[in-house]
Amino acid sequence: MKTVIIGAGAVGGCLGAWLTEKHDEVYLIDQGEVAKNLRENGITLYKQFEEEAKKNISVKVVDSLSEVENPDVIMIAVKNYSLEEVSKMVADQMSGDPVIVGLQNGVLNQTVLPKYFKKVVYCVVEFNAWFDEPGVIGYQNKGPFVLGCLDSGLEKELQALQAYMAQAVETVATDRIRDAAYCKMVINLTNSYTTLVGFKYREISSLPLFKKVLSNSMFEGIQVLKAMGIKEYKAGDMPTWSKIRASAKMPDFITMGIFKKSLAKMVLSSMAQDILQRKIGVSELESLVGEFVRLADEYKIPAPYNKAVYRLCQEEFAKPEFKPLTEEQVWEAVKKEL
Repeated sequence: MKTVIIGAGAVGGCLGAWLTEKHDEVYLIDQGEVAKNLRENGITLYKQFEEEAKKNISVKVVDSLSEVENPDVIMIAVKNYSLEEVSKMVADQMSGDPVIVGLQNGVLNQTVLPKYFKKVVYCVVEFNAWFDEPGVIGYQNKGPFVLGCLDSGLEKELQALQAYMAQAVETVATDRIRDAAYCKMVINLTNSYTTLVGFKYREISSLPLFKKVLSNSMFEGIQVLKAMGIKEYKAGDMPTWSKIRASAKMPDFITMGIFKKSLAKMVLSSMAQDILQRKIGVSELESLVGEFVRLADEYKIPAPYNKAVYRLCQEEFAKPEFKPLTEEQVWEAVKKEL
């Protein structure tokens, strides 16, 4: 396959490097400093807790789709807030009849991509990765990527894509991509809260409150999914619904030990990278927590934790200079919603 990956951030960069190791015609597109570094230095990857084993991979970088004639696959690895603009650009510039792969968090891509493309495969990224600097990326696990389609008719393309990607990184195909996408969104609910309190940027002032808000945010998300008829989809190292429920509802003296072990593995979220690290002033707040708050209202599911975090993020992220709140400050806002 001839493959183009648009967006060489944490996920796109990992995927581009892994595919390049196994396949010849893999091309990356990005802008500015990122593209310059990729051309000069390639991509350097390392697994969490194994920084001494960094690996550098040379990659092919192009400036636009016009440089790659008739690609078989175009993978769009930009954030939700850039998806509409990038989709328009791809639709205008692409040649041939490629399969489009959307690698976004949440389900917004299920609305945006079909407006521009006929052949769409959705990809749920079931691992965490982070951007140290342009071209230097850390990751927790090498996959898995979960592929699926919403409409029938692309079964052959889906299986071919799964086989192609699986040569380089753990990849599975499913007929339950909607379940998989929403279940991953539950985990992504933590992104807003950890960004709001500056996790990894400041010391946690109250671990019990940190755990309480984090766990209950995800538990509320599960209740919303159940009301929608979504079934649990487990992939990779993501926590099960039963573990999330236990963390939210069982006493801390039973669950705190496990929570601390999980906390030690947590990395800077993609939202925190945007707000705290890159300071770009935009985030996936609306397409993740905002979407769950809207769904909670639609299905009449109480969601005081997510509503409080959502409101605070709206207020705080809009300030000229965002300063993380304390766990106590967030808890005061939650109590007003309870």
